[in-house]
Amino acid sequence: MKKCRQKLSLLIFLFTLSQFCFGQNSSIKGTVSDGKLVVEFVDVILKNTIDSSKVANYAVTDISGNFVLENIPSGDYQLQFKLVGFKTFKQKIKFSGSPISIGTITLQNDTNLLNAVLVNSQKKQIQKTDEGFVFNAVSNISQSGGTATDMLKSIPTVAVDADGGITLRGKSPMILINGKNSAITNMDQIAASSIESIEVISNPTAKYDANAESGIINIKLKKNNQSGINGAVVLGGGFGAKGRLNSSVLLNQKSEKWNFGLGYDNRFAGRTKKIKGERTNNFIDDEHFIYQNRNDERTEGLQNLKLNIDFSPNKRNSFSFEALGNIENQDNDETLHSQVNTSANQFFSNNIRHSLELERSKVGELAFSYDRKFADDRKSLNASITSSFNKHRENTDIDTNNYNQYNAMIGDASLQRTHNYEHENISNAIVNYAIPVAEKSIIETGYKGTFRFFNSDFQSADMTNGEYITDPLASNSFKYNEQINAVYGMLNSYIGDKENPKWKYNLGLRAENVSNTGATQNNSDHFSNDYLKLFPSASLQMNLASDEFVKMGYSKRINRPDLDDLNPFTDITDALNPHGGNPYLKPEIIHIAEMSYNKEWSKYSFSTNAFYRNATDAIRQYAELKDNGVILLQPRNIGSTITYGLETIFSLKPVRFYDANISITAFQQKINASNLTQDVVNSAFSWYGKIINNFIPWKGGKLQIIGNYNSALATPQGKRIPIYNIDMGFQQKLGKGNARLGLVVTDMFNTLESGYKNNTYLFSNNRTSKSDTRALMLTFAYSFKSDFKEKLLENQFSTE
Repeated sequence: MKKCRQKLSLLIFLFTLSQFCFGQNSSIKGTVSDGKLVVEFVDVILKNTIDSSKVANYAVTDISGNFVLENIPSGDYQLQFKLVGFKTFKQKIKFSGSPISIGTITLQNDTNLLNAVLVNSQKKQIQKTDEGFVFNAVSNISQSGGTATDMLKSIPTVAVDADGGITLRGKSPMILINGKNSAITNMDQIAASSIESIEVISNPTAKYDANAESGIINIKLKKNNQSGINGAVVLGGGFGAKGRLNSSVLLNQKSEKWNFGLGYDNRFAGRTKKIKGERTNNFIDDEHFIYQNRNDERTEGLQNLKLNIDFSPNKRNSFSFEALGNIENQDNDETLHSQVNTSANQFFSNNIRHSLELERSKVGELAFSYDRKFADDRKSLNASITSSFNKHRENTDIDTNNYNQYNAMIGDASLQRTHNYEHENISNAIVNYAIPVAEKSIIETGYKGTFRFFNSDFQSADMTNGEYITDPLASNSFKYNEQINAVYGMLNSYIGDKENPKWKYNLGLRAENVSNTGATQNNSDHFSNDYLKLFPSASLQMNLASDEFVKMGYSKRINRPDLDDLNPFTDITDALNPHGGNPYLKPEIIHIAEMSYNKEWSKYSFSTNAFYRNATDAIRQYAELKDNGVILLQPRNIGSTITYGLETIFSLKPVRFYDANISITAFQQKINASNLTQDVVNSAFSWYGKIINNFIPWKGGKLQIIGNYNSALATPQGKRIPIYNIDMGFQQKLGKGNARLGLVVTDMFNTLESGYKNNTYLFSNNRTSKSDTRALMLTFAYSFKSDFKEKLLENQFSTE
């Protein structure tokens, strides 16, 4: 009997031990998100449905939003997810004992609670993605009252010159608005206050347009998804050489199925610009030395109206409609003084040209989109149709007075009148579909159609016998139509554990069929292109740890000449420096290879990207000296260009009250322009750097100082001069935090100017341009609801 009891005790012990050992592998794990970002510090509570008063298990999400509940016996449970500022989420679980993953849980903001409690949930100023990074514009307070151009000056790895030229790694990127091609091509047409984030995609996959040699910049406009009624008002004013005003109003109402949003912003400013140019024509005796001074007095106005309506009949289907209206006006009063001397430095000619240029632009944009979710979150379907219309009118009155060597006027002033009317329509049809084909593999495929129609009419008339007579030799019209039909397929997969894969890779192929035609009024310049090209892409990522990886990639890209490049009409506004397009340009083909490394620590992060770019039929602006001493500037296919360099971003938060972001891009260019007759630059090194400093001097106060430096940049015949500037922004919370008072000083030391220097066999010239870039702005912002202020007004920049 005693032996039986011993055996029974042994069996019970072994059974208990086996249950304990089995329980060690019994776990529930998952991830918590707010729909955009993972959420840390969420309480994950497991309760037995039989007795919900007792907690069966408990965990807290980590920095990646992940949680694990271990040693769980079989049974029926209820999972609860709790965090101040979010609605409690509950989910029933039937646990059989085998480890399970419940995927991603999405928490909804608790509007009522946020009205009383301020949730200090900070977005990173810069968030790394698999394709680049996202810059959260709400964290930038040094460009309040500015435009998208000003905002881009604060983006790491992006270079913006004093004239608003935007480049990535020395070339112009493709710029999208809300992920779509738009008729808004001038970034000064977008107010900085309407931007939520800016995404930089340094090496796009086959999913994206092939016409993105140096990458893609996607500007996302603000759109609120918070529940209830929300709103905010911003007022600003200041001065540079002249006064500046800006304001914006944002309203939103969201219910369970509907979301209505309305936004309006404006910006009015006066500007000045001074341009100085000198040129020597080496082998022309009469027009040998040319000196020019130009002064511009400009007033500008910008107004934007945005409407969005979203409808979600259920959790799996959502429909969206967006409408954007833009009105811009510019009045430019310009005076240009040109003096020409002979090779003996004797007087040859002297004139003063005065012009009053009135520009009016209207842009309308409509977008419809549909998103479908599935039970398997790896599967998705989305489709959109967008269309934007741009109507631009420019009227100019010109009077020119000629003077002799004693500055006495010769004859009467010559009077001229010009107009340039442009109409443009860009439409997009997009379908993207992703479907899992294996446990670890997803195939993405899709179609994109881009349809562009453009008409321009330029007319020049001279005053003759008291009336303006059109000059047919100086007038022209241009019509351009383009269709791009593209399809792509891409395989995304990984090797290793789902939560922490050792390897990730994708293989893609994009096919684009391009058909375009262009012709001038008299059909003297006519072109037609129709071609099909394939663009492969591939990348391989090795995860060294959860916060460290190395990635390699390759892609083939194309740089199609744009409208300004192709329009053959020559603008003779400055008779000594006319410029025009070239309808015979061929597209530029580029092969790109990259290798990147990323590492994150608790208070620091580091990423670096080595890139190599080989371009054939490279398109560059090229200056040609004519026999009469005039230099004609046109884009040309200059041959081949090889660019290689390194791009680095370093973020740090060494102490609680300070964080910073430092970025440096350096590259070498080698140009083979053997197809051109004149000498060109064949090798040049360029670099640019940026540092964003963020301080918290006291409670509720934020201080931001941004420094930029762009070294000299090589051009085919010379170089652009270096540019550098420092911007400062300060913001202070008022009252309970619903109000903000901000102060912005742009170009504090008035150092920002642009220009170039060319030295060729036939001529040498240099030109500098200085605008009133130093300005001071004071802004006041107030939010109607405390939950909305965090999205629209809050300036909680942080690398954490």
